[in-house]
Amino acid sequence: METQQEVWQNMKGNFFLKPITQLVEEAIIREQANGHRLKVCVGSDSHVYGEAISYATAVVFVREGKGAFTFIRKERQIQKISIKERMLNEVNRSVEIAYAICAILDAYGVEMEVHADINTDPDFKSNTALKDAMGYILGMGYVFKAKPHAFASSNCADMMV
Repeated sequence: METQQEVWQNMKGNFFLKPITQLVEEAIIREQANGHRLKVCVGSDSHVYGEAISYATAVVFVREGKGAFTFIRKERQIQKISIKERMLNEVNRSVEIAYAICAILDAYGVEMEVHADINTDPDFKSNTALKDAMGYILGMGYVFKAKPHAFASSNCADMMV
């Protein structure tokens, strides 16, 4: 299953007009040929700007002991929603991409985590979505990470949103 028409970019701002499935497979082949052991982390973040919500989804390739690189997709919607709904929209974007690439990762023996930009501290507003997000991600069979361990969403996607 391929997701909607996508434009992905890297952290330097270079754009790729290929589907994320193709970008992921090409990256895995290249990195494994160079002897790198990989893990992929998928996460999304959002910011509200007036009536608009900007989303960014990051697919982060972590090279064991050798740094990382990222593919980012940005989206913008005009709508007014609750913090819980916005957090779950972030998680849904991450799960959509995780689902699209999981067969490729499995074929090449690459582990994956899905990161949620949700605080585990109940004093933060985003915490209202923690149980739902965790249930959704774990229910899909993915490894779940929340703040402060969710760098794909709280660092990589956050920089680009």
